[in-house]
Amino acid sequence: MKRNVELVVISDVHLGTYGCKAKELLRYLNSIQPKTLVLNGDIIDIWQFKKSYFPKPHLKVIRKILSFATKNTDVYYITGNHDEMFRKFTDFELGKLKVCNKICLTIDQKKTWIFHGDVFDASVQHSKWIAKLGGKGYDLLIIINNVVNWFLEKMGKEKYSFSKKIKNNVKKAVKYIGDFELTASELAIDNQYDYVVCGHIHQPQIREVVNKKGSCTYLNSGDWIENLSALEYHDKEWKIFYYDDHKHLLKDDEAEEIQEMDNSELLKIVTNFT
Repeated sequence: MKRNVELVVISDVHLGTYGCKAKELLRYLNSIQPKTLVLNGDIIDIWQFKKSYFPKPHLKVIRKILSFATKNTDVYYITGNHDEMFRKFTDFELGKLKVCNKICLTIDQKKTWIFHGDVFDASVQHSKWIAKLGGKGYDLLIIINNVVNWFLEKMGKEKYSFSKKIKNNVKKAVKYIGDFELTASELAIDNQYDYVVCGHIHQPQIREVVNKKGSCTYLNSGDWIENLSALEYHDKEWKIFYYDDHKHLLKDDEAEEIQEMDNSELLKIVTNFT
C-alpha cells in the first residue's frame, strides 16, 4: 500500500556518481504517491557525468520520476549547480514535469519558497573549477567510505560517515552551514515567506528562525548520498524522512507501472540533455 503524501522534496541525488544510493531512492519512490514532487537540484550530476557509468538503478529512478509526471503528480525539477546545464531549459514542460530555477507555492495558506541554494556558494559562483575539484574529491571520499562501511557491516559494527565527521568537527564547515541557513532564512523573512526550502549542503534540517523582522521555518531536504533523506509535508506538518529509519517497511523494487523504455534509449535522452 502506497502512502499518500501532499508534497515531497528530494535533492542532491547525484545520479551518475558512485556515491548515489539509487536503489534505496527507488524503493522510497515506489512506496509513496505524492500530489507534488519537487526535485530540488543536483538530481543528475552532470559535473561527474560519464556514459560509461550510469547503472540501471540510476536509469530506473529517472523512469520512476517520468512515471509520476505522466500521471497525477505535479513534478518540478529545480536546477542546482551540479545539473546547471539544465538551466537553459528553464520553463520547459513535459506533461506535469516542469524545469525551473525556483518555485513559490502556497501550502495551506503558507507562502513557501523552494530553491537549491547554490546561489549562496561563493566557490561555485566565482571559482567553479575549485568547486568541481571539490566535487571529485567528495566522490572519492564516498567511494572509500562505502568500502570501509562494507567491512564494518561484515564485522557487525555500525556504519561510519567520514563526511559527517568532517562537517561536524571542522569549524569552517560548521560556520558555512550556519551562515547558509541564516542567509536563506533572513531572505525568506524579508520577502514574507513562511517556509524556505533548500538543498545543496547535504544537511537535513527543520528549524524556526526568528529575527527583528519576523520569523520563518527553514527546511533542508538533505541528500541521497549519506543521509538518504527527504522532506514530506502532509496533514499540515513537515517531517524529515530518513530511509534508514524506515527501510524495513519498504518493499523491494516493484514492477514498473509505465511502458518500458529500453535503458539505452533512456540513457541517450539523458546524454542529449547534458
